[in-house]
Amino acid sequence: MHPSTTRRQFLATTAGATAVTLLKPALAFGAQANSKISLGVIGCGGRGAWIARLFAESGLYQVTACSDYFQDRIEAVGEAHGIPASRRYAGLNGYRGLLESDVDAVVIETPPYFHPEQAMAAVEAGKHVFLAKPIAVDVPGCLTIAEAGRKAAAKNLVFLVDFQTRANEYYREALRRVRQGDLGRIVMAEAFYPWSGGGRGAPPATAEEQLRQWYYVLPLSGDFIVEQAIHALDVATWILDADPVKAVGLGGRAMRPKNSIFDHFALTYTFPDEVPLAFTCVQAIPAFKDEIRCRAYGTEGYIDTDYFGSVWIRGNEPYKGGSTGNLYTEGAEVNIREFHQAVTQRHYANPTVAPSVRANLTAVLGREAGYRRREVTLAELVKENRRLEFDVRGLKG
Repeated sequence: MHPSTTRRQFLATTAGATAVTLLKPALAFGAQANSKISLGVIGCGGRGAWIARLFAESGLYQVTACSDYFQDRIEAVGEAHGIPASRRYAGLNGYRGLLESDVDAVVIETPPYFHPEQAMAAVEAGKHVFLAKPIAVDVPGCLTIAEAGRKAAAKNLVFLVDFQTRANEYYREALRRVRQGDLGRIVMAEAFYPWSGGGRGAPPATAEEQLRQWYYVLPLSGDFIVEQAIHALDVATWILDADPVKAVGLGGRAMRPKNSIFDHFALTYTFPDEVPLAFTCVQAIPAFKDEIRCRAYGTEGYIDTDYFGSVWIRGNEPYKGGSTGNLYTEGAEVNIREFHQAVTQRHYANPTVAPSVRANLTAVLGREAGYRRREVTLAELVKENRRLEFDVRGLKG
């Protein structure tokens, strides 16, 4: 489990109960009315085990298969859900055995490097997909997810990306009001994600150890701007409703060793019509009160959003909004319910895919601007189509 464990475990302690909804007759896979969706878990680490429990506790799913590179993780999830030994798949390609089984859907909670390959394979195997953020670590991976989403829709499969903010009622209502013009013309925006967590570690020596502590391994996590700070950038691109044109800025390692990922970025993005987004993110600051915040300023008012606080609009058309509560858990629970609804009611529009690709590309663009210490355009980045590579030599299949 990566170094955000403490925060996530803390947030998970107030997990609430989830309403139970009966299935519609005739799932895409022929399940009988009122039966549960059969779910396979790909990635059984800290968050994988946690979200598998949320799926089971919803009463809407039965966890019937699991896969992970590490046997101890598989055994823990398998025992927790009564999964037969024959349906516990180990090794780097263990997920392929899971996809050959009769599960209806999969939840993918592996290191982000593996998401594009595993999600595409799941769609090609005819499985509904519930995918963790970030969707990828590089441009080719983002484009693969975009294609997987299109293929899923064409095959009458559901593909949902699990961003918690998009599941919150106050975020949704505030963004509905932004779309109807309550801010007027957006002039500028700012987003930031300072966090006391993240640690000050470095990549371990061996590939197997790197899989255990993948957060500090650039190809596996995409750096923390992609793996963590994407939460703030996702809200910013949601509000601005556009792809960035370019980004420029700095980043570096003030607290982490030189072979680790960065621990801070300070960037300026430019969006269409020369709308600027000022963005900063920093980790491992002792005793800091965590924030995942985004504000946007318009000619008629401004919106303020905080993952750990509240959402509201002030101006000529104010919106009182409200507290986001325990968004980490409650947002996931909403997505779990809505995934179930989409599968059983045969809704295959898959609306979370495109905005997830946009947010992920925005995060990758910021990383590259910070790494290269110069202005980088999105068009340049997409044209390069550069892939991050993780050396899997020595890992068991």
